Amino acid sequence: MLPTENRLRRRQDFATAVRRGRRAGRPLLVVHLRDSEITDPHATGGSVPPARAGFVVSKAVGGAVERNRVKRRLRHLVRERLSELPAGSLVVVRALPGAGAADHASLARDLDAALRRLLGGRGVR
Repeated sequence: MLPTENRLRRRQDFATAVRRGRRAGRPLLVVHLRDSEITDPHATGGSVPPARAGFVVSKAVGGAVERNRVKRRLRHLVRERLSELPAGSLVVVRALPGAGAADHASLARDLDAALRRLLGGRGVR
């Protein structure tokens, strides 16, 4: 599971990442990344918060069981890559319809390629 401090929960944070962030699309998913330019007003002490991630898996991916499986896989993959993300960044991973039938390795490959593109090739597997 994704640690509490690394979860994206508020609608406003999702909107900020999607509307103001950069986007990288792959066949199975789209990743939106918003680098932190200012400190989070909700963080204590005015420090830069850790990177936070959120997930969007629509009904186009499949039924509830399939959507939840995709979310679990994506959470696991992102948790392994949190240390490679810039502090304070917002990441939204949106699963596309093909993600439901994809295996773990394919999702990992697409996520790594999208993050590599967004981070300029630095530090991603």
